[in-house]
Parts: sequence; C-alpha cells; structure tokens
Amino acid sequence: MSSMPLLPALEVLAALRTDQIVVTTMGSAREWPKLSQHPLDFHYLPSAMGHSTALGLGLALAQSRREVIAFTGDGGLLMSLGSLVTTAASGAKNLTIVLLDNRRYEVTGGQPTAAVDAKVDYLAIARGAGFTSAWSFDRLDAWRAAAASCLAAPGPRFIALAVEQLDTAYQLPAPSPIPARAKALRDRLTA
Repeated sequence: MSSMPLLPALEVLAALRTDQIVVTTMGSAREWPKLSQHPLDFHYLPSAMGHSTALGLGLALAQSRREVIAFTGDGGLLMSLGSLVTTAASGAKNLTIVLLDNRRYEVTGGQPTAAVDAKVDYLAIARGAGFTSAWSFDRLDAWRAAAASCLAAPGPRFIALAVEQLDTAYQLPAPSPIPARAKALRDRLTA
C-alpha cells in the first residue's frame, strides 16, 4: 500500500482552511498545531482515542452554519466504527471526517492495528455506513489535486488518507485544561 508523509498531507488542509472548526485528538493533536494556531482549533487529548468523530459530529450539529473537520486515526476509528453510521444517519452537511491511516496505534507505541492483517478498506466501510461523499488517497499529488473539491462536496464527508508512520516516539503536547479550551471555543463561536 502506498502512503504519503503526514505533515505534507495535513498542509494541504491547512492551506484550504478558512473558518472551519478543526477537532484533533491523539496523533493529530500533536501534528496539526505545527501548522495552525487558529482560535477554532479544538485539541482534545485526555483518553480521547476514538472520540474525534463524535466530538466533530456534536459540534457540527450544534454549529450547523459552520464547517467542521474532525481528524481521526485508524486505531481510534477502529474503536468506534459505529460513529460512522451515526454520522451518516445524522445528515450533518457541514462535517468532514479525515482518517489518518498509518496502520498503527501510534500513541501506545506504534503497534500494528488488526486492520493490517485483515486488509481493512476504510473507504468501503464509510460507504457501507452511508457516506455518499467518500474518498481515499495514498498519493500526495492526487490528494492535493482533489482536496478542495472533496471539501466542497455535500456532507457528511469521509476522507481516508494513507499516511506514513512517524519515525519519532509519540509525545502528547502539553495540554491546557479542557474546560479552558472548551470555553475559548464556545466564546469564539458565540462572538
């Protein structure tokens, strides 16, 4: 399976980002802040593996006039596959789920997920869950060429990006208190 470097894959979205809420957990919460310090970035770290899709859906439903991008890792998505069915059934037109598939449980030491041996097709799972706007990319040039049209398609949207595993040991960024982050996001959304 081909894959692309993680940071350049995220840079594609950072370049297209305007005023969307961006939800990150686990691995993406370490990498996205290298590219964005936007007031609408919501990094949720404590025990959040598998929760970014649900957090993104909740924000999309509560803020129906604003686009939401929620990053999830493949390990996290495997823990909450039902969230795809719930998301598709919700009809949230303003939500994009971006799967960062490195075939590893990165935050717990880089162990391979069970999906490696099972050859899981996340695009097929998303479509089977009800996503009509769904894509999979394993080459940076193809992702770069299609990203804007993917984000403009009817939601909810699912984008699977095959990304390379990082060579460095995972370290969480220094978290700020969740209540303070939630209040800052709420204040920005109600301003």
